[in-house]
Amino acid sequence: MRLACIVGARPNFMKIAPILRAMKNHDSLNPILIHTGQHYDKNLSDVFFEELGIDPPDIALGIGSGSHAQQTADVMVAIEKVLLDAHESGEPFDRLIVVGDVNSTAAAAIAAVKLHIPVAHVEAGLRSSDRRMPEEINRVITDAICDMLLVSEPSGVENLKKEGHPDEIIHLVGNVMIDTLMTQVDRAKDSGMVERLGLEPGAYGVATLHRPSNVDTAEVLGGLVDVIVDISSEMPFVFPIHPRTKARLESFDLLGRLKTAPHVHCLEPIGYLDFLNLTSQAKVIVTDSGGLQEESTALLVPCLTMRENTERPVTCTQGTSTLIGNDTEKLHLYLRQVIEGTYKKGQCPELWDGKAAERISQILIAEGKRKQP
Repeated sequence: MRLACIVGARPNFMKIAPILRAMKNHDSLNPILIHTGQHYDKNLSDVFFEELGIDPPDIALGIGSGSHAQQTADVMVAIEKVLLDAHESGEPFDRLIVVGDVNSTAAAAIAAVKLHIPVAHVEAGLRSSDRRMPEEINRVITDAICDMLLVSEPSGVENLKKEGHPDEIIHLVGNVMIDTLMTQVDRAKDSGMVERLGLEPGAYGVATLHRPSNVDTAEVLGGLVDVIVDISSEMPFVFPIHPRTKARLESFDLLGRLKTAPHVHCLEPIGYLDFLNLTSQAKVIVTDSGGLQEESTALLVPCLTMRENTERPVTCTQGTSTLIGNDTEKLHLYLRQVIEGTYKKGQCPELWDGKAAERISQILIAEGKRKQP
């Protein structure tokens, strides 16, 4: 089977890496990696290919940034051309594989389905029930048009069944993000990032924020900064700052407050191994990242999730995450619990065992055999 594997942004790279690795162990699967270029910052893109052991993309589209509409449209046009060129050259794609919930995910799926190329969605069925989030729109659209839905947690199966998807196209395979985590965590130990920052393992926090609900207003972002600065006197914090968040901190005149706090380490975006070195040894993680919710659960590190809802409920019901929105009082309360050792722990969910990508490969192999004349 000739498979077009689509990535576009940092979270996609960590999801596609184990899938490519698993596919290449099977002669019947021929993955072609297509990078739309939705993330163009080197620290958010190229370094991840290097550290995750992903070969350079077979096709790089270089889409870059833009509004949601512009980015989605540009990806659709570019992907359509790739798929048509492949057909005309006599090497058509048998299936498209999309991962996650970024604009590239939905755009590539739409372009393929309109050319009658079947699409598989990895991380299907995740729902926050918040249509204000562009990622939620991308999830719903993508699942609606895919004929193979590869699900990471039981809530995803339930959501897809409620939406009317037939059982035979829904496959609970586990979480490919955890596949990557398990293959990289030992390598990350050699990064030395914790030591370079002069931190003690298990005695510091890590913060990442980028969602509009947390960073787009001075009052909210300022309140979160105040809590981090305040708590840092008892527990140092590392804050790798997303480019979007940095722009808001500067415009609200808050960056200086962070940088002058003696126990807050403000960093530029860092590579996956350095970041994993930090998160795997942290005492607590404060984030609005869905992927980091999952990783913290697998690492059994307390995670205070700065969102009102989550498309990954298993990280709260079984894992280490607690939803707190952008409530500074809750943030302060739960950070105190972490410091005092009274915060709940959690466990790693079933099928988050590092073998999700191989399960996906076996499903694709079985499909290929069924389609053989």
